[in-house]
Amino acid sequence: MIDVEQLSLSFGQGPGAARVLHDVSFSVAQGESFGLVGESGSGKTTLLRCLAGQFMHWSGALRLGGQPLGRTFDRARARMVQMVFQDPYGSLHPRHTVQTTLAEPLQIHQMDAQDERIGAMLRKVGLDDSFRHRYPHQLSGGQRQRVAIARALILEPRVLLLDEPTSALDVSVQAEILNLLVSLRKQEGLTYLLVTHDLGVVAHLCDRVGVMQQGRIVEAIDTASLCSGAAQHAYTQMLVETTLMHGLHVHAQTDDACATPA
Repeated sequence: MIDVEQLSLSFGQGPGAARVLHDVSFSVAQGESFGLVGESGSGKTTLLRCLAGQFMHWSGALRLGGQPLGRTFDRARARMVQMVFQDPYGSLHPRHTVQTTLAEPLQIHQMDAQDERIGAMLRKVGLDDSFRHRYPHQLSGGQRQRVAIARALILEPRVLLLDEPTSALDVSVQAEILNLLVSLRKQEGLTYLLVTHDLGVVAHLCDRVGVMQQGRIVEAIDTASLCSGAAQHAYTQMLVETTLMHGLHVHAQTDDACATPA
């Protein structure tokens, strides 16, 4: 479903250009959830933004569903892939109600039965019609992120790009949103590409993970092997050790919160 080949990207020009991505390659199968982990500045979110169409000056090859992505953003791409951002407080327009937020993409793409689609999508993310006319400041953090997920799914994309979708939330709410994402993936047959620095989130949500360091993927490993201590690269081993040092316990393939206080 997602194919990334020799993806490179730099900011600036000439001798002072800063290269952020270095010949990154990986694939994500249809229906799979793939995580990208690494420290801040490793290039994770930059890669996500290339796929989302926010950066267009990359080199290499990007494909979604076997179709090559160009360097222009069009409606077909928006229908194929959508993004859920890190901060639910900043990703929703403060003067738009939930109804307006969800109706806007439907109107742009001239989709029918808009009122019914909005009601159905609210129910899918665990909200009801009473939320339609609320503004973001009238919602909790978890409710805002549910609306953000609903907005991403309202066009019925096949791929969701998830940029640390729980990091701005309280721990108890994080678990609720992760469980919602697990459920939606199964119900809708979605493909996920997740960016996070939290290995507990990866263990809960992802089948495989690519470990990024300084703009490169240094290791790709399935989640079960990661959680069992089978990582080969020294940087991956360091990330796991750091997670354990901070008192977090990583559980693979469970329905509970995967990062809980030890």
